[in-house]
Amino acid sequence: MSWKSLVGRVVKIGAKEGFKFLRESQAKKKADSQGSGPRPSSPPRGDARASGSASARGGDYPGDYRGPVNVSYAPDLDGDADPGEVVWGWVPYEEDHSQGKDRPSLIVGKDGRWVLALMLTSQDHIPGGVGQVREDRHARWMNIGSGDWDSQGRPSEIRLDRVIRLDPQSIRREGSIMPREIFEQVADNVDAG
Repeated sequence: MSWKSLVGRVVKIGAKEGFKFLRESQAKKKADSQGSGPRPSSPPRGDARASGSASARGGDYPGDYRGPVNVSYAPDLDGDADPGEVVWGWVPYEEDHSQGKDRPSLIVGKDGRWVLALMLTSQDHIPGGVGQVREDRHARWMNIGSGDWDSQGRPSEIRLDRVIRLDPQSIRREGSIMPREIFEQVADNVDAG
């Protein structure tokens, strides 16, 4: 890839993210002036992609994905959520889909209109090095090390036993590309029960 094309892609992505930020800021300002700011456990408000639509809030969330996952690795920082990319979006809580949290998630596949993802955390659930898989009382975790998805460079873990459906319209931004070697280790261990 030439420097010219690389710079072109960076400018294109930067402009796209800038416009998204502008729309989110304007919508937030409008909501704040009307006295209806976001609730702490609601999805982020902003443009149509993250507006707290019924699907983002969990209103039409069909539940976590169950069954075999056709995992593929096809990252492309084009603004869409592609398998192999870590993105940020509103993830519904397991026990109450109407509540949730904005968090990084690794895209692993698709299910109809939904994007399939595994959530990341910087909390240390298991000891060990990159690639180690362990279970705690509630979940299966794998150490994936640190990456560009965490601005503080903290080591991360990924939850392997909960495949979440994300509405592509609720995904706010791309974080980074998961290295293929780590992605393949995740793919070998993902279990959608």
